[in-house]
Amino acid sequence: MKHLTFDRNEHIYTSTAFAELVKDAVRFFNGTPVHTLPPPEAFGGTGVYAIYYTGQHPAYKKYAELNRLAYNFPIYVGKAVPKGWRQARLSDDVLFEGEASDMIGTIEAALIKLNMPLWNTVVDGFGNHDPGKGRYEQAKSDWDVIHPGRAWAEKCKGTHSGAVAIVARVDAHLNQLGSQ
Repeated sequence: MKHLTFDRNEHIYTSTAFAELVKDAVRFFNGTPVHTLPPPEAFGGTGVYAIYYTGQHPAYKKYAELNRLAYNFPIYVGKAVPKGWRQARLSDDVLFEGEASDMIGTIEAALIKLNMPLWNTVVDGFGNHDPGKGRYEQAKSDWDVIHPGRAWAEKCKGTHSGAVAIVARVDAHLNQLGSQ
């Protein structure tokens, strides 16, 4: 094989059609109905979801104010993927059907980039699951530091950020929220 000079530009994928598809999916997402938690009936399936905070916690008062009249400022964006999704196995889940399920991670990432939700960008760890036996040497997430209570998080023994530093980052984020 002949040695070629590496040209990064030959390895960058760009597509205006793909960008428009993502924008269309984000528009669709933003037009879907918002429901209270817990919902009146169980829902299942896969897809992308957002949590819009409207509660009374003083640390998140700004979100409650901004979401008072319209749900435009998610505090968290997450995804539920079909069983076997990571291994490219087929699934019979009903939302984001068929090949559209390949878009779940992309749409979640696009919504996070667009909205900069607090619990995705500043206070990481809300969506974490128990890392399992043998992996408790890692640090407790920022979310678990300022919202203690998950028993498995207390087993995490790694060095984590202090609550004062996390709250300072939260305050800085909240001061920018809604001013863009």
